[in-house]
Amino acid sequence: MTRPKVLLTNPIGREGIELLQSVADVVIAPDVKPQTLLDGARDADAILVRANLPPNIFEMATRLRGVVRYAVGLDMIPVETATANAIPVANMPGVNAESVAEYVISALLLLTRRMHLINHTLRTKDWNSARALGEKSTELMGRTLGVIGLGNIGSRVAEICHAGFRMKLLGHQRRLNAVPTFVKGVDIDTLCRESDFIAMCCPLTDATRNLLNKDRIALMKSTAGIVNVSRGPVWDEMAIAAALREERLGGAVCDVYAEQPLRRDHPFLALDNMVLTAHMGGLTQESMRRLSIGSAQEVLRLLRNEKPVNFVNPQVWEKHLQRIRNFPVYQFS
Repeated sequence: MTRPKVLLTNPIGREGIELLQSVADVVIAPDVKPQTLLDGARDADAILVRANLPPNIFEMATRLRGVVRYAVGLDMIPVETATANAIPVANMPGVNAESVAEYVISALLLLTRRMHLINHTLRTKDWNSARALGEKSTELMGRTLGVIGLGNIGSRVAEICHAGFRMKLLGHQRRLNAVPTFVKGVDIDTLCRESDFIAMCCPLTDATRNLLNKDRIALMKSTAGIVNVSRGPVWDEMAIAAALREERLGGAVCDVYAEQPLRRDHPFLALDNMVLTAHMGGLTQESMRRLSIGSAQEVLRLLRNEKPVNFVNPQVWEKHLQRIRNFPVYQFS
């Protein structure tokens, strides 16, 4: 019997690969150029996504039974086009929430204790200069944290800061009445104005694009710190760079960028009051294992013509079943 083909835009963890290879032919794209992915998808039964898909891929992939995002964010997948073509899309919400939440907490501690600057000063200058920086550090306890987006990640960040540091929590999201009980739901301007720190944990949507713009940055305290684990376009990168350069903000930690990889002439790279990482907030050994196994299991469900657990566009299911009624039937446990 012919085995199904699963296209991976990028490699995944060993456990997931082995799970898929037990029943399917697994092809890892040699690169993520649009034409490469289009060519690989033409005869694919499923796609596991870790890179941007071309906008017309679902019109070309006529054998496709579904797409699984190897993460939570759906901006790499043209979901509307998938829905229009009756192709199921699944993602993995919550799988890396603990990893990203811990990243945010480490970033907040970095901003307050300035260990990155102290380490550099101790290595390049002297003991006394390093201690002088330490004397200017602050504590998280009792300060106000504003969390933008209180999904799995944002809620976990808020929980840790509430229970562990006894911080005051402000939160902003589309439904303010759905925030945790220990978080005060507020409008975005109030959050910017009153927060000592801001954690950006929201998905990228039309409503959140450029949410933290020049005018809202101007509302913030000059000592405020920001941590962005959301997406680059949720804030105005040039306005953030200018505010940090002119010391109208206290500091920032950024893991995501409007253009990735981060280009070498980006103004963020010239700022010593900004800590940069390479979109790795959710990358831990534990989260990668959970993602690898969980996403592979979702692919197997789609290959068996079963609904995925984390179904992004469930309204397509009946049309999808009609579309694949003459497709080969794959049977495996």
